[in-house]
Amino acid sequence: MKRSRFDIEKDGFYGTYWSCTEGSDCGVIAVLGDDPEDHMARAAVKWLHTLGLNVMTMSPEKKACGYHNYPLEYVEKAIQWLKSHHNRKIGILGASTTGTMALTAASFFSDITLTIAMTPSDFVWQGVMQGKKDGCKEWPVEGESLFSYKGKPVPCMPFHYQHPQYWKLIEKESKETGNMLASRKLFDDSEAAHPITDLEAIKVENIQGKLVLVGAEDDALWDTAKYIRRMKQRLTERPHSCQLEAVIYEHGTHFAFPEGLIKAILPVGSGLVIRLAFTAAKKYPKECRRTRQDIERRIEESVAEFKNS
Repeated sequence: MKRSRFDIEKDGFYGTYWSCTEGSDCGVIAVLGDDPEDHMARAAVKWLHTLGLNVMTMSPEKKACGYHNYPLEYVEKAIQWLKSHHNRKIGILGASTTGTMALTAASFFSDITLTIAMTPSDFVWQGVMQGKKDGCKEWPVEGESLFSYKGKPVPCMPFHYQHPQYWKLIEKESKETGNMLASRKLFDDSEAAHPITDLEAIKVENIQGKLVLVGAEDDALWDTAKYIRRMKQRLTERPHSCQLEAVIYEHGTHFAFPEGLIKAILPVGSGLVIRLAFTAAKKYPKECRRTRQDIERRIEESVAEFKNS
């Protein structure tokens, strides 16, 4: 695949641009993976190319270790580059933490007219680092948000549990539930201690074009179904111009992603891997697969509408 690389010092953001071999005048920023050229990013490119889109993969830095004060200016710079290189329309796609990032970026930058956020939150939370620290694989960063803009942290919900209790709670819940990763208690307790205010809430009413929200009731990491319902309610209470498509499935786990994307990431045994990762997928494998198939259909339709409008 033809690609162009960008770095922070020279270009103002870290990313890789992958032009669609069949030619396209529409591009999407894919904020998946820990690096613009890691396995997940390349899988996303492969899948998005089948939809006829140019793709800009991005991460905070090379092999990013968590999200903390990620400058949204990086996305702004990428948008400017895409616009100046024959991309008539620009979208953004993310999942999990990067689903929250996709929503936040789209609420800041009106040039984004297709936003696809899978298993997101409706608020910004405290920034986190990943790696190894005191036997923990992830920990909150004091005084930092997931994102920043113009040198200031975007207002965020602080976690109720800090290092090392933060990771110990995740380990405990994961073990008790049998999931690869589970952190609903972490998020529920944090919101109970610090109810989400309008400062921390993502201003989804500012998003332009088509907004696609996807999540499942059985998400083990956070209550994305509740968050999606709150975004729907927010849009009923505020003037907005975006066209919302919000879908909440009973079964789908935190990997409520398009089936084609999952298969691109895991070409062999994708269903088995998901069943091993999440207990809900083990109990309801057929239902989870149907969820992923329906997500793919919906996204394909949204992309076709985006390209043809």
